[in-house]
Amino acid sequence: MFACLVARLNRFVAQRVIDLLKVPLWHQKASARADGIVLWDYHAICVQRKRGESSAVVWDLDSNLQFPCPLASYVAETIRPSFQLFSEYERFFRVVHAPMFLRSFASDRRHMRDSGGNWVAQPPSYDPIIAEDGAVHNLNEYVEISGRDVVANLEADANSSVYTQRLGIMMNENQLEEFFSKI
Repeated sequence: MFACLVARLNRFVAQRVIDLLKVPLWHQKASARADGIVLWDYHAICVQRKRGESSAVVWDLDSNLQFPCPLASYVAETIRPSFQLFSEYERFFRVVHAPMFLRSFASDRRHMRDSGGNWVAQPPSYDPIIAEDGAVHNLNEYVEISGRDVVANLEADANSSVYTQRLGIMMNENQLEEFFSKI
């Protein structure tokens, strides 16, 4: 199993312009629109490919598609790589092996508060997530992306790094299905 975080390439090094750091995904429960589109700051999904099986499935708790959904269907319906987007909405994926992600990820939910410290949305009922090393918040490390982090060659870079690197590997939306067909 792999954790995948969908985010937009951060072209703003010195400043953080939240309104521009949005990624469009379709068929989302949070949408009021018929097509289910939502612009997320980031979005986390789980992709599972069992040994001996040729295809992967996606577990997306926010999707109104089949649960779990075959990866090919999820990509076609939710990510829609064939849909022409402005470059500012280009999506990238950080793929981390689930056991590594569960040991390393931390969130104290500070991203869910406004500048006055008030909740922007009701926080989950479960406790904040603390990493194995004691870190209380590293969400920004997972969702901030730079172009130099995107894997150029899935063959050479992906297989070992995705299992050993705390932050996994970065890929563009056109590499996602290819990656999961090779692991």
